[in-house]
Amino acid sequence: MFELTKMKFISWNVNGLRACLKKGFLESVLGFNADIICIQETKMQQGQAEVDIDGYLQFWNSATKKGYSGTAVFSRVKPLSEKYGIGIEEHDQEGRVITLEFDKFFLVNVYTPNARQGLVRLDYRMTWEDTFRDFLLELERIKPVIICGDLNVAHSEIDLCHPESNRGNPGFSDEERCKMTELLEAGFIDSFRFFYPDVKDKYSWWSFRSNARINNVGWRIDYFIVSRCIISKVTDAIIYPEIYGSDHCPVGLEIVL
Repeated sequence: MFELTKMKFISWNVNGLRACLKKGFLESVLGFNADIICIQETKMQQGQAEVDIDGYLQFWNSATKKGYSGTAVFSRVKPLSEKYGIGIEEHDQEGRVITLEFDKFFLVNVYTPNARQGLVRLDYRMTWEDTFRDFLLELERIKPVIICGDLNVAHSEIDLCHPESNRGNPGFSDEERCKMTELLEAGFIDSFRFFYPDVKDKYSWWSFRSNARINNVGWRIDYFIVSRCIISKVTDAIIYPEIYGSDHCPVGLEIVL
């Protein structure tokens, strides 16, 4: 008889892993008892800090620039293959993507480029969005895809505390929101909104300023996005605002495959 496997995933922008290690990172991630842990904004090269998590294989993609960007994945399950970046040099200098292939799906851990204040990097962001979406669609031709990470966009007004005053700002520009819409219309599902379409005040990032986290003045910019064909297998999508250590909190996905 075919046996179903329940899996738990965690994604967390740690905003500097070395700093987060001093704020309880290991205790937090071990407490999840997750099968796969994806992190963004490591800001380090592998080996710059002791990050041994017993029972997990490690996969790192660090930026060429030291102390900047970077992603990592810790997995209890050995993947069939691994890929770093999206195969285009222009986009592969900042350590933003790790893709692991498993028997029934691809897992893509991503840290999307920030458009920055004044939207000075918006043109690059738009190019990235189109190229990354094409990359995902190529994977999906082979098998379903689970995408997780800091996508640096609040898609809808419900996804941030003050949409009116933030319209046009990085992370809530019309251009960035439209690219998220294009991604979803290409055959992907925002897992949290699938389960909780009308839930308000659920965020994954808070500014360090003005007691934003205490007052829950936040943005939901960290996601688990899945191929439409496997959304029926997802059993829950979770946000963990009680977990500190970064200006982001972890988000999670539970799925039965």
